[in-house]
Amino acid sequence: MAISLLTALIALGLLHFMPQLAHWRGDGGFRRWVAQLGDTSGPGRVVLTLLLPLAACLVVQWLLGMLPMANLLRLAFSLVVLLYCFGPHAYEADLEAILKAPDAVSREAAAQALGEDGEAVIWRAPELGEAVVYAALRRRFGVLLWFFLLGPFGALLYRLAQTLGRDSSLTLDTHARTLARAIANALDWVPAQLMVFTLALVGHWDAVIGAWRRWHQHPVPNGWYRDGPGFLGAAARADILIDIVAGDGYAEERSDPLVELMRLRSALLRALLAWLSVVALIVLAGWLS
Repeated sequence: MAISLLTALIALGLLHFMPQLAHWRGDGGFRRWVAQLGDTSGPGRVVLTLLLPLAACLVVQWLLGMLPMANLLRLAFSLVVLLYCFGPHAYEADLEAILKAPDAVSREAAAQALGEDGEAVIWRAPELGEAVVYAALRRRFGVLLWFFLLGPFGALLYRLAQTLGRDSSLTLDTHARTLARAIANALDWVPAQLMVFTLALVGHWDAVIGAWRRWHQHPVPNGWYRDGPGFLGAAARADILIDIVAGDGYAEERSDPLVELMRLRSALLRALLAWLSVVALIVLAGWLS
């Protein structure tokens, strides 16, 4: 896990100082592969679509392990895969584009980059906050969790499953799309749960955990893999809508989307640092033992 932590730190640092790296993270190759399997359908198509690139990832890792300087080569390969899996959009760049937009119309237009599958992002604090946390889940936290657990294979599985399950521009039959969406939602489940508790720690515990509990008290049958981790969006909304009493006795204004975006970006950064700190402690414990 030490190599995985080092790889993640390098990748995050590169994206911070060289955001232009995001421009090569397109998914054109994967889209062409999906199109080539157009004569298949149902669950078999989903399995074949994911199997080849994932098998290729494992084969490359195995081959690199047989070469001189295997650890260095594996780190470089892991770095390339992780940078690719953080795409296809630059998460931080999308947030910066909103914050630097000159007027409200431009900000609302820039916010659409946070939406998924063509869904419009409404320029209100709760809706914007919900879009931000889902973008953070699928462009950062979900990728990192599966990378730490399963290495490049896990990160690539998460990225490809999200693309296949959530991109309506990919031509899939009904059964294949249903299974692909279920796989994407299943891979979201654990990182979304962890994100809720991390946001509660760095934000407003009672509001976030209260929304999480209310969502789980009224479960929809099969909803967890059909509809996705709605509890994360509910927690983000609750964190924004809570009335914070200021020192002068008046409620703090929480309706400005731009202010809430800056606050939520800061909270997500603290959450990311918390995740990396936990991994660092696990690595340190392994060394000491």
